[in-house]
Amino acid sequence: MRKYFGTDGIRDIANINLTPEFAFRVAKAGATVLAKTMGHTPVILIGKDTRISGKMLECAMIAGFLSVGANVKSLGVTPTPVVSYLTVKEKADAAVVISASHNSYEYNGIKFFSNNGMKLSDEIEEEIEALLEDEETLRNLNVGYDKIGQMALDYELNNKYEEYLLETFKDIPVLINNNKNFKVVIDTANGATCKMAESIFTKLNIKFDIINNKPNGININENCGSTHLEMLQEYLVKNKCDLGIAYDGDGDRILAIDENGKIIDGDGILTIISKYFKEKNELDNNTIVATVMSNIGLHEFVSNNDINYEQTKVGDRYVLERMLEGNFVLGGEQSGHIILKKYNNTGDGILTSLFLIKILLEKAWKPSKIWDFFQQYPQILINARVDNEKKKYYNSNKIICNAIDEINKLLDNKGRVLVRASGTEPLVRVMIEGKDINFITEKAKSLANLIENILN
Repeated sequence: MRKYFGTDGIRDIANINLTPEFAFRVAKAGATVLAKTMGHTPVILIGKDTRISGKMLECAMIAGFLSVGANVKSLGVTPTPVVSYLTVKEKADAAVVISASHNSYEYNGIKFFSNNGMKLSDEIEEEIEALLEDEETLRNLNVGYDKIGQMALDYELNNKYEEYLLETFKDIPVLINNNKNFKVVIDTANGATCKMAESIFTKLNIKFDIINNKPNGININENCGSTHLEMLQEYLVKNKCDLGIAYDGDGDRILAIDENGKIIDGDGILTIISKYFKEKNELDNNTIVATVMSNIGLHEFVSNNDINYEQTKVGDRYVLERMLEGNFVLGGEQSGHIILKKYNNTGDGILTSLFLIKILLEKAWKPSKIWDFFQQYPQILINARVDNEKKKYYNSNKIICNAIDEINKLLDNKGRVLVRASGTEPLVRVMIEGKDINFITEKAKSLANLIENILN
């Protein structure tokens, strides 16, 4: 197990474990490893979400980059998928997003992107970690005073992404004219999508309300966004909106709410987009990619619709890696990372939500139409809190393994148990899926308690 990098970069509590001193060192190591084969002074883009610690960590990382001769363009507060897109568009050598995604404000994180706008491979992250552990080499990386890098504020670059989406979805205003009563409510989680989502939806003539769009540094993801959907559900039902959209703090996830207030997760969104792509002959190699967390209902949908299904371990980076290997164009996670490979190289909340709106308008479907295609099995997810150093031992403990086997026997091939260590938090996640909600709830709680008691 790597010491610093999880499944979505480095993440920890800001100014306690994720300090500016550490961020400075990460920048030096990251720029050095990424610049090894470039043969020129690297240019690195940097963006962040709305957390109070973002500016502190950004300044520290910029100092680290400049100290080893890299040049930096700061994009300010901007969604993660915008940074990914602009890295390719602007031919930058690398990029960094300072964000802890869906976590609460006391956390922050560091996500690296390579020059192709994709998250780094495990091998490159391990190389960065090795350099971080080599204090003497790291200290000697500083360039001479005449080779220090330069930094520029370039917030206007974000407009290029907005223009890209406006061009990609230029047919939406026409579709809106035929569905003038269609209304959306957007929850931006007081995060990075606040301004951009409002601007794009306005320019596409979509009728919408927007909530949780007033960030103050500490309210990001606070009882809102894609991990806390209750406020959005209540608002949608009360105001009779047709569709609810929730992003997470850095804008690379989306979950939706149908007109009746029912949650449409990433599996549901994959269902409706894959059906649309298949009808349009745009589902290259007739395949979607999802993770082991995906609902049995998604498996049944692809089987019933003659679509191939590839499964990966949890993490959108692993979904993308499989998509690249197989030349597939659609993949994602139940949590709402949806990758539309022809349009961007990472999960993209705003892009995906516009695709969803386009499909609904073009087909004249209500969002609840999805339940005609996708029969969702109940899933219960319980987190067992376990120290980071101990969480990997869940699958080598005989008592825990026997308990998992026993539950699987009781499910009798009509459900499943999935236990995994979180890649970003000190948790072991217990997921049980089956038809009897009471049974799987009881078993998930008891298994999570068992894991906590044994591993702690």
